[in-house]
Amino acid sequence: MKIGELAARTGVSIRSLRYYEQQGLLTSARNENGYREYSVLAEDQVRTIQLYLNLGLSTEQIAGFLHCVLKNKEAFCTEVFPIFRQKIAEIEAQIHQLNHIKTNLEERMQSILDERKSEEAEENK
Repeated sequence: MKIGELAARTGVSIRSLRYYEQQGLLTSARNENGYREYSVLAEDQVRTIQLYLNLGLSTEQIAGFLHCVLKNKEAFCTEVFPIFRQKIAEIEAQIHQLNHIKTNLEERMQSILDERKSEEAEENK
């Protein structure tokens, strides 16, 4: 199948498909006219790539185990768990940082409200 058909079947842009190919996640054959030709398995491959991208993994991380999960069940790919653990640690760090920012904003808002109340009290004297 040609790149346009693969894009239509998967809902992934042609630009993204070319990027996946540049990253080594997807392969195609080249016709004499230079058009990319993908195997029937490419649709499943793109859907698998999308699944892992939606989990927040980078194409570099996916490249580390994609070949394995396409050949075997994910449960049999030992490369997956370290990457998942790393991603979970990143997410936990982001959550911690966001909670810290949220607390700072709440404290700042309260400080502004307290200052406003204090000024209003002074004006009412």
